[in-house]
Amino acid sequence: MPTYEYECDACQYALEKFQQITEKPLKKCPECGKLKLRRLIGGGGAVLFKGSGFYQTDYRSKSYKKGASSDSPSSGDSCASCPAKDEKAKS
Repeated sequence: MPTYEYECDACQYALEKFQQITEKPLKKCPECGKLKLRRLIGGGGAVLFKGSGFYQTDYRSKSYKKGASSDSPSSGDSCASCPAKDEKAKS
């Protein structure tokens, strides 16, 4: 359930109300009693991800990671069938 922010146009009283989405907005100010309460448009709640465990690769098994690292070529390896390197060598 979201938390909605309200402000009274008559007395500038501000409050937050925990309501269901289907509930009607409040109209009456609990401070002054006037029907001048309006719902504010808020930025919403933020989701913060801290720590590890938010990437698909974080959940891979050790055997998968070991096999994947042995399949990838190292940075010093040359690719004999790579056309880009052949073109650079010709020029």
